[in-house]
Order: sequence, then structure tokens, then C-alpha cells
Amino acid sequence: MSISAIESVLQQMRATALHTGIAPAAAAGTPVEAGGFAAELQRSLSNISGAQQQAYAQAESFELGKPGAALNDVMVDLQKANVAFQTGLQVRNRLVTAYQEVMNLQA
Repeated sequence: MSISAIESVLQQMRATALHTGIAPAAAAGTPVEAGGFAAELQRSLSNISGAQQQAYAQAESFELGKPGAALNDVMVDLQKANVAFQTGLQVRNRLVTAYQEVMNLQA
């Protein structure tokens, strides 16, 4: 897997995050430089975590019968969190595969 392929996946993740309305979350207590692959990976993981926490909080609000928590909003947020998680999982799988390919290269 080349760097351009990884950058393409990151670009798709950014577009998906913008399309779903997931706002970039600030990393709490972990300073990461503004650019680079590690920073982008950290931001993506923070976005996934934030989407899951928001969805679970909204589901809990619905279960408790709080006003303003509609079932359709809960289901949509849970699906958004699931899609974000599955995307992150696929990125991880591709990174592991790329790492294994690099490690198997002969010098």
C-alpha cells in the first residue's frame, strides 16, 4: 500500500466526517502536532469516540424518557457511530496489512 493510497483513505474519512456532521473533537490532554499522519489518525479516533459517546448518551436519554429524545434520532446517531467505527476498523486493517507487507520486503 502506497502513501497515496493512505492519503486517499484519509481524504475519504474527512469527507465522510464532514458529510455526517461529526465535528472534529479536540484531543483531551494529548498534544499532537497540527499536521502529519499521527495527528490525522488521532483526530479520526477522537471523532469516532465522540460519535459513539454522543449516540450512547442520546440512547440513554431516550430510555429514560427525557423530552426531545426521539427514537429516529437515536437510531440515526447509532448508525452514524457504527459506520464511523467500521470505517476506522477497515483503516486499521489496511494499516496492519501495509505494515506486514513492508516488514516482508527483502532488503
